[in-house]
Amino acid sequence: MLSKPKSKAERKKALEEYISKKRLKSTRQRDTIFNEFFNHPGQHITVEELYEKVKKQDPKIGYATVYRTLKLFKECSLAFERNFGDGRTRYEPVKFEGEHHDHLICIGCGRITEFENPDIEHYSREVARFNDFNVVNHKLELYGYCSACTRKSKENQV
Repeated sequence: MLSKPKSKAERKKALEEYISKKRLKSTRQRDTIFNEFFNHPGQHITVEELYEKVKKQDPKIGYATVYRTLKLFKECSLAFERNFGDGRTRYEPVKFEGEHHDHLICIGCGRITEFENPDIEHYSREVARFNDFNVVNHKLELYGYCSACTRKSKENQV
């Protein structure tokens, strides 16, 4: 059974505990990055994209600060780091402990759609059991064209 979704306050508390344990300072800049990142659950954002958003709020925030803060979120299990084959690392907030979802990635426009399918999870466990294999984690990324890109492609062929 999966845990309930983490509230922003629970995430903030987890980050503060992790920062304290690592003997790091809590900063206003890190708070700005935290708020922007966790205000948009379900996003798959690059360091560059998040940097552009937070520098509008605080022009003194540097690119390296955003990069290090996202790495910190990943280290304390508040964010997933994703690579979808386009050379750009993306980060997404962890919604709840034990969460797992898969992705549809449009190679036309770059849109990323999350999905969950219990049958995929079931068959993954069955394949592992059949092969006497202990799965720790898995990811499924399906690459293709979204309906909008497929439609555009058909219109251009006419």
